[in-house]
Amino acid sequence: MSGRTAKSHPRPSSDRGLFVIKQLLFVILVIVGIVALAALRRPDSFRVERSITINAPPARIFPLVNDFQQFGKWSPWEHLDPGMTRAISTPSAGTGASYAWSGNRKAGAGRMEIIESVPGSRVKATFTFLKPIPSQNTAEYTLVPSGSATTVTFRMYGPSPFLSRVMQVFVSMDDLLGKDFEKGLAAMKVEAERPQT
Repeated sequence: MSGRTAKSHPRPSSDRGLFVIKQLLFVILVIVGIVALAALRRPDSFRVERSITINAPPARIFPLVNDFQQFGKWSPWEHLDPGMTRAISTPSAGTGASYAWSGNRKAGAGRMEIIESVPGSRVKATFTFLKPIPSQNTAEYTLVPSGSATTVTFRMYGPSPFLSRVMQVFVSMDDLLGKDFEKGLAAMKVEAERPQT
């Protein structure tokens, strides 16, 4: 019997490559599993709300939220795509009025319809998004007078499907939509407080 010890042969490079790929796949599966579990623990609905005080009476502000022809004066999404196409119903204001749009990846595509209109007080509309992520939400605009000023509240709420909850693992709906709401309300304030000619 020889006294030599058996030499270990280095693993072929193809085996090493396969080992690394398996390890990477395992890590990816673990990450996907963690994200999926985190998404499942997110609420199955969302609500985002912002308010602003505008130095104007409700009667001056109400047409901005009740008439889709006025929407472009303040909407935070109106100028995402210069080539966006729009279809506004006739009449363009009040219950039953609708607004459909189709644009680039930022603007997406969808349709809004006013389902409740209380003069000088409240407007409620459905937001049906077709692209980039299909969903149907509800938007409400409420106007509460306070002396010569008005507090305007813009809120949106609706279901959070699984894909939406996956996105919310990385960024909340409040962060995602809140900035747009603030931008829109600031533009609404400028428009409503503009001196009338």
